Amino acid sequence: QVALVESGGGLVQAGGSLRLSCAASGRTTRYSAMGWFRQAPGKEREFVARIQWKFGNIYYADSVKGRFTISRDIVKNTVYLQMNSLKPEDTAVYYCAGQYPGQYGFGTADFSSWGQGTQVNVSS
Repeated sequence: QVALVESGGGLVQAGGSLRLSCAASGRTTRYSAMGWFRQAPGKEREFVARIQWKFGNIYYADSVKGRFTISRDIVKNTVYLQMNSLKPEDTAVYYCAGQYPGQYGFGTADFSSWGQGTQVNVSS
């Protein structure tokens, strides 16, 4: 069983930065990729970024390209999301998720393991 624990959320002014972390414990070698999603009040959970665990290939949602950077530390079993130039519309609960071999895509159904989420609030 793999547990995912997010941290690093908080309140920041528009234009500011935050770095989220997702620590994975357990048999993380089973993951082929890790992703970040977010869910704003009253909205569906949406894809933010994804990184392949072994090769490091990266994908971003158009809404965060050029502002957010996903990375991973294989030794620490941790995935990061560096968020710069934050906007009020980035306010959401951010979740990290694990994707197993054979799973593809960027929808919530394409990921099997989820963290509890961390709140990000961006004030205008």
